Amino acid sequence: MNDALRFDSIRCTFVARDNPGQRYTAVSDVSLTVAPGEFVSVVGPTGCGKSTLLNVAAGLLAPSSGSLTVFGEALAGVNRRAGYMFQTESLMPWRSALANVTAGLQFRGDPPEQARAQGEEWLRRVGLGGFGDRYPHQLSGGMRKRVALAQTLILDPDIILMDEPFSALDIQTRQLMENELLELWQARRKAVLFITHDLDEAIAMSDRVVVLSAGPASHPIGDFRVDLPRPRDVAEIRTQPAFIDLHHRIWMVLRDEVLKGYRQQMTVVAS
Repeated sequence: MNDALRFDSIRCTFVARDNPGQRYTAVSDVSLTVAPGEFVSVVGPTGCGKSTLLNVAAGLLAPSSGSLTVFGEALAGVNRRAGYMFQTESLMPWRSALANVTAGLQFRGDPPEQARAQGEEWLRRVGLGGFGDRYPHQLSGGMRKRVALAQTLILDPDIILMDEPFSALDIQTRQLMENELLELWQARRKAVLFITHDLDEAIAMSDRVVVLSAGPASHPIGDFRVDLPRPRDVAEIRTQPAFIDLHHRIWMVLRDEVLKGYRQQMTVVAS
């Protein structure tokens, strides 16, 4: 069976924003796979290129070198088999919750009544039945994230790309959303590439955790399998000895890179 995503020696180089004569390599020699139905998280220091890899997977950014295949086929243009849940607010403020959830179906040309029925069903699945007529400004942060999750999943993508989707939420709401995502994922087992700064979140959610080095030219320096039973409660799983042991092993790899990234940021600020 072909991998849902296969990064082969991916390199992404950009023109420096403050000096057009210089070039900056965000990621280099990244080889990474995500199998069908597998939940893979990528962690690393700030600025290590995690979101760059996600944009490559979405087809929003072409790598400078290397290749990406999707279910065995080279990606050309936007990845039509992927749904993307962004870190920032992505809801359209002039559309109701239901209209936001069904936007992708509408743009795809699905019949309006069918789209509405699917939208209402997905709002129920994420715990927002009866809130379809509310606008984003009338919803809490957690509720808006639920709408965004339904908006992504209603299109039934084969691959789900998530860029720190819960980072702005308070810890209680965040854990509720993490459990809800796992429950929805467990039911359909789509391939997930999940970007996070939170090592606890990465371990609690994932089948594998991939660690990136500090930038520039970030690359994978660790790939850890999470052998913890499913289904999981993200709060309860963190107290298990196997979780604590795995957290320690990953942190031993990640710690020096985080410190290196921090020192680089301080150098930039000082200059």
